[in-house]
Amino acid sequence: MMRAPRLFLVPLAVFALVGAACGSDDDGSAATTAAPATEAPATTAAAETTAAPTTAVPAVSGDITVFAAASLTDSFNAVGEAFTAANPDAKATFSYDASSALVQQITQGAPADVFASADTANMDKLTAASLNGTEPVIFATNLLQIIVAPGNPKGVTGVADLANPALKVVICAPEVPCGAYAKQIFDKAGVTVTPVSLEQNVKGVVTKVTAGEADAGIVYKTDVTAAGTKAAGVDIPEDINVVAKYPIATVKTSTNQEVDQAFIDFLLGDDGQAIMAKYGFGAP
Repeated sequence: MMRAPRLFLVPLAVFALVGAACGSDDDGSAATTAAPATEAPATTAAAETTAAPTTAVPAVSGDITVFAAASLTDSFNAVGEAFTAANPDAKATFSYDASSALVQQITQGAPADVFASADTANMDKLTAASLNGTEPVIFATNLLQIIVAPGNPKGVTGVADLANPALKVVICAPEVPCGAYAKQIFDKAGVTVTPVSLEQNVKGVVTKVTAGEADAGIVYKTDVTAAGTKAAGVDIPEDINVVAKYPIATVKTSTNQEVDQAFIDFLLGDDGQAIMAKYGFGAP
């Protein structure tokens, strides 16, 4: 009769140990179950990060027309090719002329999507007419230079020489940026120059000199570089030179603002700026 209580106590002790063990297993099981819950989002995020490049190319699609200053011809042709390479379903077509002529065309209803000017004055005309879709931003700078025939046969040494009436000098018309810049240079130098011709854009000045129809002219430094062996350049001192600033903006009437902005962003990015620098333009 005395053994019964002892037999009863043993199962109770075993039961207590089992209960404690089960409690310990529950804690471990909960920790194990919680770990995958915190890891699952990380796995999903990693998958999304890997997939992103596939959905991001091409970034934009559609065709746009960019009205750009004549001095941008070579550089923008290269930028356009690089832009399309980065966005296979997007293409930029360019229309080049004097900035003054281009902004006039836009205000008269020409179908332009983006406007790139060789000066801020003509961009101001676009904004004054409330035809800009975005705020203009400067994307490049340039300097003016005297363009002469290869070897500089007339011996032009500086701006003062352009006042010589025996020298055939050609510049842009006064409403054209390169013409306005030339006037500023002449005023700073204190010289009076009588040109034999006033051209409607800077390419006209280059053509007159390279064709031998003029002895010298005022153009952008990048235009002399682009002319290669067909011309030479005479530097204009910094104190009388002018820094040309190139602004760009989308046109309000454009129906493809997404591609317009993508083109501007590309131009302002590392790849676009590298191309501009390659063609001799200064940084914004």
